[in-house]
Amino acid sequence: MTDITLTLPDMVCGGCAQAVTRAVQRLDPAARVEADPPTRSVRIATRLGEPELREALARAGFPATENAVREAR
Repeated sequence: MTDITLTLPDMVCGGCAQAVTRAVQRLDPAARVEADPPTRSVRIATRLGEPELREALARAGFPATENAVREAR
């Protein structure tokens, strides 16, 4: 699994955080998603690649900014 931290400027509330979690877990049901609306950041532990995550999040209405932090586990 890889941890990827992204900034999602449009994630502003708990409902947004739930939508982000659903979008990721549709593709990887085992993914762990830690969304923090006040900082607009999300940390995702997943087997998916970053491009797949970005595409899923953008389709859900939460495009990520260009910065990303990756940590292999």
